[in-house]
Amino acid sequence: MRIAVIWIEKQSDYVILVVFEGILHGRTIYMELLYSNILPLRTTEQQRTIADCFRAQLMQADRADIAVGYVSRASLEEIDRLADELHVAHIVLTIGMYYIEGMPESAYRTAMHLNEKWMRSGVGEVRIVKSFKYHGKVYLFSKERAVAENHEVIPVSAIIGSANFGVIKPEAANLRQYETAVLVEEPQVLQDTKELIQNLSTRCSDNIANVTDMRLVRELNVSLTGVDTVSQIPQADLRYYESHATAVRFPLPVKVPAYDERMMDDNRHYTKSNLNVCYAAPRSARKPRDWYETQFTVSTSVRCEPDGTPKYGYPQKNVPFVVITDDGYTFKCHTTSQNNKQFSAVGDELILGRWLKGRLVAAGLVTPVNNTSADHDRQGMITKEMLDEYGCNSLLLTKTDCQIHEDGNTLDVWLLSFKEGPEDEQE
Repeated sequence: MRIAVIWIEKQSDYVILVVFEGILHGRTIYMELLYSNILPLRTTEQQRTIADCFRAQLMQADRADIAVGYVSRASLEEIDRLADELHVAHIVLTIGMYYIEGMPESAYRTAMHLNEKWMRSGVGEVRIVKSFKYHGKVYLFSKERAVAENHEVIPVSAIIGSANFGVIKPEAANLRQYETAVLVEEPQVLQDTKELIQNLSTRCSDNIANVTDMRLVRELNVSLTGVDTVSQIPQADLRYYESHATAVRFPLPVKVPAYDERMMDDNRHYTKSNLNVCYAAPRSARKPRDWYETQFTVSTSVRCEPDGTPKYGYPQKNVPFVVITDDGYTFKCHTTSQNNKQFSAVGDELILGRWLKGRLVAAGLVTPVNNTSADHDRQGMITKEMLDEYGCNSLLLTKTDCQIHEDGNTLDVWLLSFKEGPEDEQE
């Protein structure tokens, strides 16, 4: 018999890793230490990574029960793919830390879609622990076996260790985070693990669709990173400008088609205009439009009185002003075209799209398309369903009583928001 015991201490949390094989109380038992594969601790030919072992166990299983603290959007997409590819009959994913801490919105929306898919097909569900912060990392794999005259689901292996669900599809955030785990096949440990997961399910958690009071954490929009004409301001500065808001404000509805209308190129459903102008004919035969390109057209009713005269306070044509966004970005905007109907950033036609569509990307609602002309099913098109899920279908442009002096010019400061607000702000 060979035994190795490793203690890992982290903020009062202890992990015991035991590797041994042999005979215990007349039973043959087996445990395997699993690794990360990160320099300078690359795995050897005799060592397996946690991710490789997970896929191998899932391939042989009829059922998988996973209980972890945290997940990522990429790992949720990966388990969706693997469950389909390997024809897993039943799978339940329980997530333990977000109900109290708040859940990143991209992971939440991906988990909701996955839960809906699994529930609809009868494959399984996604659950949220509500009773406490569950920080464990347990992956239990079971097979359906004939026992007497019945068929029972028998646990056959488990992965237990330090690895959250992101280990199955590493991203930049965890590529350099070393995790360890053990593969366990000892019957009593498997039974104990099964009971733990059952208790988490029946006594401590609920289906994610039923958890309506969990706080969502807005994620950073990285689409504006590196754009020279865009800056970020501290939260204290943002609060300062918000405190100087005036009553002059204009709701700017976002015009997009419903999902079922995304193929209707009739100039009435906004499939090739506004946020989706990137699907219009390219400016050059050799280069498609950039997915972030927008053409934000403001309705006459927003900018004009019934008699056609401009509404008081609406930005004048071709007069630049500074916008401070609700997420702390600042850049110059102006109104252009006939009767000031176009609202856009100054100097770069992609900025407004990077800010607005980038928010939807960060929320996990859409993936940017490299070549819109090749997106034949138009999965990258912004739809009403996306906006509804995001919780907002309108921008709100609010004037402040502040001005910024720059290069001899005096620029008005406006607030620009794209977030859920009072009903009167979203009409």
